[in-house]
Amino acid sequence: MTSLAAGHGGGLRGHCVVGHDPAPAELRRRSVAVAGVVRDDDGFVPPAGKGPACGPGCGMSQPTSTFTSSTARSRTAARLPEVAGSAVVRRGWVTAVVFASGWGALAGVLTPRTPQTTASALTSIIVSLAVGVAAGLLTRSRWAILVVPVVFAVSFEIARIPVDGPTVDTAHFSTYGVFALVVGRGFHALLSLLPMAMGAAWGALAQARRHGHLHAGRGRSVLRWTAVTASVVLLLGLTIAVARSSSTAQITGADGRPVPASIAELTSIDVNGHELGLMIRGHDTANPVLLFLAGGPGGSELGAMRNHLPALEEHFTVATLDQRGTGTSYPALDPTDTYTLQAAIADAVATTNYLRSRFGVDRVLLVGQSWGTILGVLTVRHEPTLYSAFVGAGQMVSPLQTDRIFYTDTLAWARTRGQAGLATELEEIGPPPYTSMLDYETALSYEHEVYPYDHTGNSEGEGGFSENFLVPEYTLVDQVHLLAGFMDTFAALYPRIQDVDLRRDAPTLEVPVFFVQGAHEAPGRAEPFSQWYAGLTAPTKELVVLDRSGHRPLFEQPDEFVEFMTTHVQPAIR
Repeated sequence: MTSLAAGHGGGLRGHCVVGHDPAPAELRRRSVAVAGVVRDDDGFVPPAGKGPACGPGCGMSQPTSTFTSSTARSRTAARLPEVAGSAVVRRGWVTAVVFASGWGALAGVLTPRTPQTTASALTSIIVSLAVGVAAGLLTRSRWAILVVPVVFAVSFEIARIPVDGPTVDTAHFSTYGVFALVVGRGFHALLSLLPMAMGAAWGALAQARRHGHLHAGRGRSVLRWTAVTASVVLLLGLTIAVARSSSTAQITGADGRPVPASIAELTSIDVNGHELGLMIRGHDTANPVLLFLAGGPGGSELGAMRNHLPALEEHFTVATLDQRGTGTSYPALDPTDTYTLQAAIADAVATTNYLRSRFGVDRVLLVGQSWGTILGVLTVRHEPTLYSAFVGAGQMVSPLQTDRIFYTDTLAWARTRGQAGLATELEEIGPPPYTSMLDYETALSYEHEVYPYDHTGNSEGEGGFSENFLVPEYTLVDQVHLLAGFMDTFAALYPRIQDVDLRRDAPTLEVPVFFVQGAHEAPGRAEPFSQWYAGLTAPTKELVVLDRSGHRPLFEQPDEFVEFMTTHVQPAIR
């Protein structure tokens, strides 16, 4: 229905009034305001001073159109900052994701086994914190605390797919698997995901405060700043702990002053293209030079040498090598496909030549423990003119036969002790050799239960080599990597030494040989050694058995070991 209102004097005024049925085209011409211009839905812009058409009789400016235009302008003005802000936030999310994924990919390429040095660990903390802060500022959202670390982690895992080893492979919930998870992904999370999440929280909080979006209230404010303070203290404490440098104490006399001819240093040397860590200590550099090779593969014994054998330094200049992939030399592990038995021998020879040149000697005394005894024997056999003698402590002969004896004895022990689950697992994996380190865990990690003896009277005590981690010669990064290095290096090298058998490979040696064995050595090692020793030919051949020791006699009974070294070995090499 259309209603016309009579004007003053009987004239008619054309008005669009309530009740007028607009034409379909007019329905499409609902005015909107864009950037201050009134435009209808068909794109029609009315002439200046004119409102949009609204039906018959609307030939002049209309009050209704004027009202619509002003309202639209005010609403648009109010929405413009919101629309612009949304676009900025979207761009911020894209940028934050790009930053996180890029940093994750770079970290996966440069540090696939987690940061391996103090410098790379500090870099990880700083860069991750910066990426997190940027993400929080750009996205203006607390969701960045979760999303950005997840993006980093996914990108990191993809980038390091080509790398192998227990600390980078799929997690397994066994003892070794949990250790690998903690020292691998767990440590990297501490150095990257934690600072990244904290940075994102700080950035988002700064934006919320800037835009006045923080919840009011004294209680909330106190809680908020308490959390910020705690996170700052936590991150600062982590950074300080990581930044702690390694050191080794000077050798001092009774007056507390350094002994003039002594040496006490931690260094690294270039060995066949790899930087290997070396600790050198001695009261007098004129003493015979001794190179020590630790066990494993993957073991580092800087702590054991410092804790249990300082007396050895009074008689020898002792150089303790962290072999490739172990302890302070963990960064030298990759590429793992180049780490072979021949490469390990070449590293020992190169280190020997460094010591010969450094101290001006023709020959070096070579000492090995466990895996280090196999490496030592084969090195001496390869280059006999470089060595004055060889000393084996906890001598190994055939890794494969040792492991098979361990397997058989452990299976029998499991059956007699009612360990049905362990017995079943051993039966399923079968006897060694294995391709997976986790299978070696099942077959070899019950040694102390299968072959028990009293450790309490020994220098190392019940803790074994684990007591030797906390020494200043290791940084925090080194200490974490003692386990990581053992697992990754063992996994890389141990399958490649399964065919070693000294009964076949080293029936004769051209240098004097001395052996220090434990009375409680496990049969898997003692039996092959007895067979090899009986047939071994060498210029000098001596054996001492320490009554309270097992596989680590030089650390379990260090006084007796040093006595043997000074009364039997040292006179033979002068």
